[in-house]
Amino acid sequence: MLKGISSLLSPELLAELCRMGHGDEIVLADAHFPGNSMNPKVLRADGLRVPEMLNAILPLFEIDSYSPDPLVMMEAVEGDTLDPAVEKSYLVPILKHAPQAPAIQHIDRFAFYERARHAYAVVMTGETAKYGNIILKKGVTPLENR
Repeated sequence: MLKGISSLLSPELLAELCRMGHGDEIVLADAHFPGNSMNPKVLRADGLRVPEMLNAILPLFEIDSYSPDPLVMMEAVEGDTLDPAVEKSYLVPILKHAPQAPAIQHIDRFAFYERARHAYAVVMTGETAKYGNIILKKGVTPLENR
């Protein structure tokens, strides 16, 4: 165990977060997401929900301040609706650890899949909420935090 680092972060996930560079993206995927067919680098976080993962990752992870859309979720497909409670639950850790982050953007399902294909990694969580996926774009750590 390391002091100050959430026990929810596996050694593999912690290493990948460290290896990511500015502009790299990581997908926190719900349990239904086709992660293995989207991206060759898939990490498992079974049983953990996305808000818990955000709360564990965001103290260590700078959100990209140069990008207009460093936080992205999937918009509902035609005929479907989003549950606003899902995004609201994600905003709790985001606002706690990255209060200056821009609003979460929503993109079409297939545009989301395309970004997932090019993401640094996909973390498969145990999240069961419909449209429970979120992409985080890594920024530059400010000098005072290094």
